[in-house]
Amino acid sequence: MKLPAKVRIVDVGPRDGLQNEKTLLPAAVKIELIERLADAGVAAVEATSFVSPKWVPQMADAGEVLRAVMTSPRRHAGVAYPVLTPNLQGFDSAVAAGAKEVAIFAAASESFSQKNINCSIGESLKRFQPVLARAQLLGIPVRGYVSCVAGCPYEGEVAPAQVAAVARELFVMGCYEISLGDTIGIGTPASIQRMLAACAGAVPIDYLAGHYHDTYGMAIANVYASLELGMATFDAAVAGLGGCPYAAGASGNVATEDLVHLLHGLDIETGVDMDRLLDAGSFILAHLQREPLSKAARALLAARHARH
Repeated sequence: MKLPAKVRIVDVGPRDGLQNEKTLLPAAVKIELIERLADAGVAAVEATSFVSPKWVPQMADAGEVLRAVMTSPRRHAGVAYPVLTPNLQGFDSAVAAGAKEVAIFAAASESFSQKNINCSIGESLKRFQPVLARAQLLGIPVRGYVSCVAGCPYEGEVAPAQVAAVARELFVMGCYEISLGDTIGIGTPASIQRMLAACAGAVPIDYLAGHYHDTYGMAIANVYASLELGMATFDAAVAGLGGCPYAAGASGNVATEDLVHLLHGLDIETGVDMDRLLDAGSFILAHLQREPLSKAARALLAARHARH
């Protein structure tokens, strides 16, 4: 069994991590977090979401945040700053603010799709067609997300074939990569590998990414199970930020610090500087007045304090 030599990390903390936070943060704090993550060597930082402020108040400053990041002297040429655009209106606003990459969001569960975006999976995919058409015209890459790939809070288990069908649809529509989200964190290495095997039969593994929540403490084990099947792109959130408003008790994404600790321990290249990553996590947690959910961050910060 040969694991990938290099892994690309997409830090979704500034978007997926912060969107459910009750504490509304100023744009300057979000911009600084994004820039610190890029400074740490993260390959892609999901910056914000162009959704209705009525539904996600935290993202009301999306245009301001993205514009500042894209025009900043600190912007890294090699770093991608994707933003979530659920519809054409969001896409146009994102492009006006300087977006060079966008993401769209479908679910593998009909119930979740209805509760989350008030339409069926089929209808949600149809809604994305104009976004993809316009993105293609402008040469803007589109990343696709599939949520509830291991289970749904309303339906329970989700069939791997269903996940594969949605992933295939997004791929055929023109998404350059499909991120497979275990939204409620119910997956285990066995169920994740079953799901990935089905998806890899529909979309080549090189075009798939893992997005695992840590509700049951399985996220890092699920990353390893995915590495065994050749997956080489993973979403993570600095300090383990995040959750899901539609999934009671769902905790954040796998912490970027835990992911980097695992990968470096396996001699897998990430390009990430752990010290700078810890600083980025400490920065945002100070504003949220919270301790890190990341076990690696806790241990490494304790060791750092002991040295000083």
